Amino acid sequence: MSQGSPGDWAPLDPTPGPPAPPNPFVHELHLSRLQRVKFCLLGALLAPIRVLLAFIVLFLLWPFAWLQVAGLTEEQLQEPITGWRKTVCHSGVLGLSRLLFFLLGFLRIRVRGERASRLQAPVLVAAPHSTFFDPIVLLPCDLPKVVSRAENLSVPVIGALLRFNQAILVSRHDPASRRRVVEEVRRRATSGGKWPQVLFFPEGTCSNKKALLKFKPGAFIAGVPVQPVLIRYPNSLDTTSWAWRGPGVLKVLWLTASQPCSVVDVEFLPVYHPSPEESRDPTLYANNVQRVMAQALGIPATECEFVGSLPVIVVGRLKVALEPQLWELGKVLRKAGLSPGRVDTGAEPGQSRMISQEEFARQLQLSDPQTVAGAFSYFQQDAKGLVDFRDVALALAALDGGRNLEELTRLAFELFAEEQAEGPGRLLYKDGFSTILHLLLGSPRPAATTLHAELCQEGPCQGLSLGQFQDFSLHDPLHGKLFSAYLRPSQKPHASPPGSPPALANGSVQAPKQKGD
Repeated sequence: MSQGSPGDWAPLDPTPGPPAPPNPFVHELHLSRLQRVKFCLLGALLAPIRVLLAFIVLFLLWPFAWLQVAGLTEEQLQEPITGWRKTVCHSGVLGLSRLLFFLLGFLRIRVRGERASRLQAPVLVAAPHSTFFDPIVLLPCDLPKVVSRAENLSVPVIGALLRFNQAILVSRHDPASRRRVVEEVRRRATSGGKWPQVLFFPEGTCSNKKALLKFKPGAFIAGVPVQPVLIRYPNSLDTTSWAWRGPGVLKVLWLTASQPCSVVDVEFLPVYHPSPEESRDPTLYANNVQRVMAQALGIPATECEFVGSLPVIVVGRLKVALEPQLWELGKVLRKAGLSPGRVDTGAEPGQSRMISQEEFARQLQLSDPQTVAGAFSYFQQDAKGLVDFRDVALALAALDGGRNLEELTRLAFELFAEEQAEGPGRLLYKDGFSTILHLLLGSPRPAATTLHAELCQEGPCQGLSLGQFQDFSLHDPLHGKLFSAYLRPSQKPHASPPGSPPALANGSVQAPKQKGD
């Protein structure tokens, strides 16, 4: 790929050594002319029949899933189901599930290694998680319990299958839900074999199989032995990957169903027994298992992960977005013909001024409602739907490219620094610091707040002076390079890291189109 292609974007690495891994959130499917012809023919003949039959089998699963839990109380569902319900319904769901994947073209599931018993390994961890077809790994694992979003209970058939599975449910909208999930995982994992194994996809989201994402610690909190499970799709053409950027769900489904035969390899690695240190530290445990699985797969283990709806990487002590929303904002404004340098922001240093979407449109002289809504959505809104105009002023200054990095960081400090209660001068506290890093680098606010606390430990105050802030953003050997690469003012160009998105004339950066799934 040429420079600037999103598939080549890699985390910044100022230290010598092997090149950083490619962006694991991007999948590009390149078809030759002959392959296009083949997929057109098979897509017209084979795929419709396969998809139709698979959906019929999916709905046939519902009676078996419903029968297993019918008439049982919530208290009874807190214990593993046994007896005739387990025998009849489990066998029915297992058989129909294999038929469903067979109809979609997965004619062979090749199993290597030996699955450990529930006593040997109460938890299974599967990776890489690259597609919505990955639940096929449940079949050679004899339908272990899973962790799923509580919202999926309302999805037809899927909700019934989750109840059948006695899945551990987590709600993104309930802060206490995660604590209950941790307690439930620990309860089942330490039940002495009473409960079936629990299966985790510790990456938490799909990648393109070229690198392992950072493992979340949920599967490792109980501190019990885990068995790593590797998933491979050794097909000549990768039609299954469903990454953040790339083919959508319908295209992946259609192309895979058009393949004459798809093969899946499931490999059970030896059980990983945690050390005392790993049992006490789930993050350490997760990182070490990630490295073992990456080595077995022959791919890198990375610090990439999803935070909210955006992929981020770890650079030094900071998390930053692979593609900061500032880049997308610049794209929206340029498409509307707006030059950020022509906007008179008039934001007052240290003074918050909340504006509505209508005021935002007047200030930026935007008339198209769709453009206004798109640009306004890039800024954090309060409960009333208002945004701080200082955020807008800093974003426009960064996109304008008329300031060098020293001037831009000084402006950021002036906008968000606050007067001290005692003593002269102004300081940048955690809220202002996290806002700046979120706007300019796409850093999640909690990560920026943690970094601010670490930087303040080096001084007597709980805030940063202008000199301290610029030392961090301009002269720090790692983070200074990060600011330079992400902002790149046009008057003071910097060398682009290999494969990074190209800087445009006005200093902003063009990001690839976001997938709509």
